[in-house]
Amino acid sequence: MYVSAIPFFFALYQAFKLLSYIDKKKAFSELSVKALKNIKYCAVIISISYVPGLPFFYIVAKLEDAPGIMLIGLGIIFASTIIAVFAAVLQRLLQEAIDIKSENDLTI
Repeated sequence: MYVSAIPFFFALYQAFKLLSYIDKKKAFSELSVKALKNIKYCAVIISISYVPGLPFFYIVAKLEDAPGIMLIGLGIIFASTIIAVFAAVLQRLLQEAIDIKSENDLTI
């Protein structure tokens, strides 16, 4: 869990930077795309860091006769995967919007 705390707090910092870009009316900029890319990578790192721990969750669940413990590890992996996919979709949409905006600026 300590290993996953580092990318979590880095992603939290990137989300704060993204919100500050939106507040400064720089939402459609390359900085926002970079922040979303960093959030995506952090979510992938978190999900990958929990995969090797699943056998330990299984052993503890079997010893303690508590199958809900296994769902904790799977839930964290699932949630971080969903966040990575969502950030990737937002990054792609934002990049396309920036490209369209730059094309429109050049045609006028």
